[in-house]
Amino acid sequence: MKEIQEQIQIIKKIIEGILDKMTIEAEIDILEEEENIPRFVIRTQQAGILIGENGQCLFALNHLLKKIAENEFLKRNTQRIQFSLDINDYRVKKNEELRTLARMNAQRVRYFKKEVELEPMTAYERRIIHSTLSEYPDITTESVGEGDYRHVVIKPLDTAEK
Repeated sequence: MKEIQEQIQIIKKIIEGILDKMTIEAEIDILEEEENIPRFVIRTQQAGILIGENGQCLFALNHLLKKIAENEFLKRNTQRIQFSLDINDYRVKKNEELRTLARMNAQRVRYFKKEVELEPMTAYERRIIHSTLSEYPDITTESVGEGDYRHVVIKPLDTAEK
């Protein structure tokens, strides 16, 4: 437990260092998500700079933070921990929007008995759609397309390929 708290403090210091270099004033909340995974939430008036269009800067910042933390843990011979980064609860809100989108389109698929193609999404966003609709026994989902055009297709089970 003490080691995890030390790792959390290391990650917090890395975030503070990045924000300092960017001259962004912010507070950092450390919340616990399911499965005891810490979620670092940056609270700032300058969220737009950190989030970017469709969360692209947030995803890049998250990736950079994980790489820096991984390197730091390696230097200290410490096991790395899973964590997530959010800015002004952007990810929480975005995840809920995606779940709502998935449920709405599942209802359309059920009603019209026709597949629905969603807009292209990141792998993370597609995973939320797949996960949300995995609870629907009469619907299946599939990721199709390549690269930036990869998207989810929601299908009624009776017309889905078997």
